Amino acid sequence: MSEQSLSKMFPPITAKAWKQKIQADLKGADYNEALVWESPEGINVKPFYSAEDLEDQITATELYPSSWYVGQRIEAKDILELKNQCINAIKGGAEHLIIHPDSNKISLDTLVSEIELKGSKLIIEAGQWPPATLHSMLKSSAADQDNIFLYDIIGHLASTGNWYKSFQDDFSTLEALLSNYPNTKIVSVNGALYQNAGADRIQELAYMLAHAKAYLDRLQVNGFGHITFKTATGSNYFFEIAKLKALRTLWQRFLEEEQRALSCHIICSPSKRNKSIYDYNVNMLRSTTECMAAILGGADTIYNLPYDHMYHGQNDFADRIARNQLLILKHESYFDKVSNAAAGSYFIESLSRDMVKKAWVIYEQIQAGGGFLTQLKEHKIQKKIKESAASQQQAFNDGDEILVGCNKYPNEADRMKDQLEKDPFIQKAARKTLIEPILEKRLAEPLEKNRLDHE
Repeated sequence: MSEQSLSKMFPPITAKAWKQKIQADLKGADYNEALVWESPEGINVKPFYSAEDLEDQITATELYPSSWYVGQRIEAKDILELKNQCINAIKGGAEHLIIHPDSNKISLDTLVSEIELKGSKLIIEAGQWPPATLHSMLKSSAADQDNIFLYDIIGHLASTGNWYKSFQDDFSTLEALLSNYPNTKIVSVNGALYQNAGADRIQELAYMLAHAKAYLDRLQVNGFGHITFKTATGSNYFFEIAKLKALRTLWQRFLEEEQRALSCHIICSPSKRNKSIYDYNVNMLRSTTECMAAILGGADTIYNLPYDHMYHGQNDFADRIARNQLLILKHESYFDKVSNAAAGSYFIESLSRDMVKKAWVIYEQIQAGGGFLTQLKEHKIQKKIKESAASQQQAFNDGDEILVGCNKYPNEADRMKDQLEKDPFIQKAARKTLIEPILEKRLAEPLEKNRLDHE
């Protein structure tokens, strides 16, 4: 059959024609009321999408990494424990090691000199180190391996309510680090904090952008040419893919507005917000789809949360399972073969475009209101996140937001009281703070507390 005859048999159909056909099949019911629904972010989701929805705004593939890296987050109290965990992670297939040392006495110079990284990159969560230790770390051979240091003084203020020392001291320290080590990636933006505290996707995007803008406004040094974004993906698969695509587009637009050239690296992990201690194996299903969304959304480094992260200390079995989820996606499901695999999806591209528009509006409102730091000090950011978190909590309490094993199909025989190696609930320390801190909290916490009390 010729191509010409096929085109006659299947002529192109416009979106208008499809909508008219759907409207006829509804037999008088209103199209918008019956089939169009609104997301929590205020995005209208239609029953079908077509090329007409894209308006020639498909996100450029060149904004996306050619591949992504399997990460593993490692916590350690001493150098021996850190070395052993790093060696096991590298043998197990981890490509990026996200290191969270519990002690500022751990020497990364010793780590790098005594283990063979085999091409693996170190991503060091350096926020808990005092300036003198940071200088020592950056002087060491660890800084010569194209590693990334996650140092986010604004994120520290947002999460704890206080600067490390003071506004002036903290920025002076950061400027000195950037000036002394211009080729090292140091500045980071912890957007995962906002997501895990209950911000919706549009807020998370806008706050990350405004957070980054606060650094650009204050840091006028030659060494500032890179920002690392930390993000978290939730359970709404397509929306989370669109969110990360929107972040890439927003960052490009932001740099054009600022007339700056800064590279960025996106680190992504599953959200803590929807994880549970009861029926905890379901966490593996949640985190798998969340890692898939991070991959398709264009994250550079992805590390998984172990299924027992909320109530167990770090352990080899859970770490191996979490790492293997990513390895299966990469090496058996071939999620590393196509860059920007979601490009051209009418639905996802349309969602991403809408998120970009809405997030940019909030970003501009923050700038008009004095900027991110001012809005934090006036508690406007905290108020918006708390309102979003309360709405999400109500949806969970009402059963509209379902977590299997928690508020739907719970296993009443589950007993967790004797398995808790650490407190799985939000910790509120009584201390004086400059601002109200933004606190991460899981949706299932109130329900779980009640179940634990009645075991």
